[in-house]
Amino acid sequence: MNTIKKDVTIYDIAQLIGVSPATVSRALNNKPFISEKTKNKIFKAAKELGYRQNNFASNLRKQKSHTIGIIIHELKSNFTTLVLAGIEKAATLAGYDLIIAHSSESVEKEIANANNLFHKRVDGVIASLSFETENLDHFEPYYDKNIPVIFFDRVEEDSPTTKVIIDNYKSGYIATKHLIDQGCQRIILIAGSQKRNVYFQRYRGYADALRDHQMDIAKERIFINDLSEPAVEQVVDQIMKMKPLPDAAFITNDFTAAVFIKKIKEKGLRIPEDIAVVGFNNDAISRMVEPELTTINYPGFQVGEVAATHLINHLQGKANLKDMSTIIIYSELIVRKSSVKSKKDH
Repeated sequence: MNTIKKDVTIYDIAQLIGVSPATVSRALNNKPFISEKTKNKIFKAAKELGYRQNNFASNLRKQKSHTIGIIIHELKSNFTTLVLAGIEKAATLAGYDLIIAHSSESVEKEIANANNLFHKRVDGVIASLSFETENLDHFEPYYDKNIPVIFFDRVEEDSPTTKVIIDNYKSGYIATKHLIDQGCQRIILIAGSQKRNVYFQRYRGYADALRDHQMDIAKERIFINDLSEPAVEQVVDQIMKMKPLPDAAFITNDFTAAVFIKKIKEKGLRIPEDIAVVGFNNDAISRMVEPELTTINYPGFQVGEVAATHLINHLQGKANLKDMSTIIIYSELIVRKSSVKSKKDH
């Protein structure tokens, strides 16, 4: 039967090389006034004995874990991968570890994750809300303990919390106006749940662009669903029955837009000649479809890096999150072939 070996302590190292435990502690914590020769002997002995520093005990004394919790609604998208990479860069530079908790679009999981991270004593949290989340009550324990929380992408717009977002309304407006400028008259919208700010604001931008150009906002051209492949298939089946057919689509997610293009082409229609398409995010897939997808660039890496940097600056006393409400990251339309109609197509 395997037995767990006792952890090596600074006393074991001190006994092995004949120095005091205090000297070992100072060396392992890179404190001054210890010769390089002694330091090297201590590090060599620590390695030979398999010594592990007890950061937990040290952090408990300091009441700091040097750990940031991340609550994220999904892990499989290109956008969230970029956000995590941005957070990781800023955290690593500042010497913070990360704990990533995935809600899978479930408010119950999100609440459990928030509670779990709280009891793991994270120094702060960076969070993006699930579709189902209706309030921020599960973050109250953090506020009560003055533990900073910063939200990104999926946020509660009316809350006084610090948020890192893009201007989703403006992006939706610009995407729709671009299609109008191409001569499109019957523009459909495919968007996600209107409970969340991202899709609701993109819908508002779409609707106002139509309104400002004296165009009807037809309910039958607005599709709100989970943006999955089966949902797109249903949309394509529905629009193929429309008379006349739509001549453009603003789709608030690049993966969904790529599926839409595939399904439309299978029906014998041409992109952009018959239906012009604009997506959202500037994911890698936007450059892999044929024709390449016009899209709104959503700089996920920058969102993550900015969120983490502001949180860490707060933790280090360099800034106060209470002085910042909404941080807006620049986004722009990237025009590619999927939306550009020639004059003869108008």
